[in-house]
Parts: sequence; structure tokens; C-alpha cells
Amino acid sequence: MLRKAPKLVVIAPCHNEEEVLGSTTSALLAAVSKMCDSGVVAEGSGLLYVDDGSTDSTWRLIVKLSEEYPSRVHGLRLNRHCGHQEALIAGMEKALESADVCVTIDADLQDDVAVIPEMIRMYMDGADVVYGVRKSRGTDSWFKKVTAKGFYNTMHGLGAECVANHADFRLMSHRAVADLMDYGERNLFLRGLVPLLGYRQECVYYERKERSAGTTKYPLRKMLDFAISGITSFSVRPVRMLFWIGLVFMLTALGIGIYVLIRHFSGETIEGWTSLILSIWFCTGILLMGLGIIGEYIGKIYIEVKRRPRYRISDEV
Repeated sequence: MLRKAPKLVVIAPCHNEEEVLGSTTSALLAAVSKMCDSGVVAEGSGLLYVDDGSTDSTWRLIVKLSEEYPSRVHGLRLNRHCGHQEALIAGMEKALESADVCVTIDADLQDDVAVIPEMIRMYMDGADVVYGVRKSRGTDSWFKKVTAKGFYNTMHGLGAECVANHADFRLMSHRAVADLMDYGERNLFLRGLVPLLGYRQECVYYERKERSAGTTKYPLRKMLDFAISGITSFSVRPVRMLFWIGLVFMLTALGIGIYVLIRHFSGETIEGWTSLILSIWFCTGILLMGLGIIGEYIGKIYIEVKRRPRYRISDEV
């Protein structure tokens, strides 16, 4: 299915990105202008920065850039730090007002801007979602490579649809974004939500760059929180696993009971306080871990039923 050249909005969430915002804007504007000049995208295409409660001069820079490039650079300012996923949703909801397609990309520009025209080409051929997927994880540490692989394998093992080595660098058509807005979760994990939309979905592959300046906004603690949110948002298998673990322990206890009775009636003394204490601690650990998993799901229910707004916009330029 061929389509006309779309109006594109590139959405970049920002949280304390004053060090990279200038170079990011130059690179994105150059890419958008080149696509406009060649007819790949329509005139009126541009950038939308979403300031996610920055405490540095990020918002002042966005205002300055919007004054310098009024037809190309726009900005939203959230009234507090809501989170990366919420900032993306805010940008996409705003883009629905005017854009035919939107591309979401991190403001540090580690993702390759050069593949955006290829994303547009796939959209023109009929795709509604195009994922930017890393060819390799050569820039990551050994720890991050292992944990990332474990996370994606876990997600697939639990039955959640998730594109491996894909973060939040993707193109989405107007109708795909509109459908995404119907998902009202407060616990957002877009990497799992977007595949649920259906439509035709494609991938482009690129090499991820090193961050040129600033610091990562996803330290280990946030990465763990994000992974737990993704797993518990798309699968109830961890809770079901507790039943099977409990069944195994019951059968084990039954076997131990039979063994103890046999030893007792044969006149042998049962020794082993150590094994008894170890089994008590082990079983207690399993129980507490199970309660923690159940508590995670109950906490999500608690957050969802309150139906609080995912974000509020305080300023717009």
C-alpha cells in the first residue's frame, strides 16, 4: 500500500539534557530538512521536545530553540518528573493533532538518525510500526549485555511480545498512535504495548553510539524497576509459578515424612538439626518471595484503580 509523503514529528523526551540538546537539535533538524527537501516527508515536519521535569536549563534551551526555529521546533513541559514512558505518551498524544507519523527517539541521540528515512520508506510501503533495533550491543558493558539478554529471554518465556534489542526508537503511524492512546494503563511499558497493536510491523537495524555528553538516565536501580514493571505488566505466570513451587514443596514434604516414618519404625534415630534449620530458612525465603510477587501485582492494581492522570502539561512553546 503506497502512501503520500507524511508530515513527520520527531519526539524526544528530555530530562536534564542541557549538555546534548544543542547537538541533538542540529542533527535532527538537518535530517528533517533533508527529508523535506527530497520530498520524503511533507513540509511542516519538525521536532517535539518533551521536558520531563528537568531541573537544569533544558526548558530554557527548548524555548530558545523554538524561537530560533519556530516552524520546526516545538516543546512541551510536564509539571513534574513523570518518567520517560509518560513523556513519550505526552509527546505522541500531542503529535496526534497534526502528524501523519511520529518517530520517538532519546535526546542523547545514541540512536542513529540516519535510519529515519528508511523507516519512512517502510511506512510508505504500508507499515504502521517500524522498530529501530540494535545490530549488536558492542557499546555495552559485559554486565549490561548479560542482563539485557536475560530480560528479553524472560519476557519471551513469560509469553510477552517484545522485540529484542529494541528500546523506544520507533516510527508509528497516526492510526497506530491513536490506538495506543486507548490503552489506559498507568504502569506503562511501551516496548510491550506497541506489539499488541497489530497492523504491519517492520524493523530497521543500526549501530548504537556512545553517549556524547551528560549521564545516563537509566542507572541500575531504574533498569531493575523498568524490567519488573515490564514483566508484571504483561504476564501473570510468576503468580502461577507460585502454585507449582508450592506443589513441589508439598510433595517433597510428603516424601520426607514417609522417609522419617520408615526410619522411625526401623529403630534408627533421626539426626540432623542443621538440615532442619536450613529447610526452614529455605521454605521461609520461598514464602516471602512469593508474597513479594503477589504484592507487586496488588500494588499495580492499587495504582491502576486510582486512575490518576499519567502527566500534566505546564507549558507549551
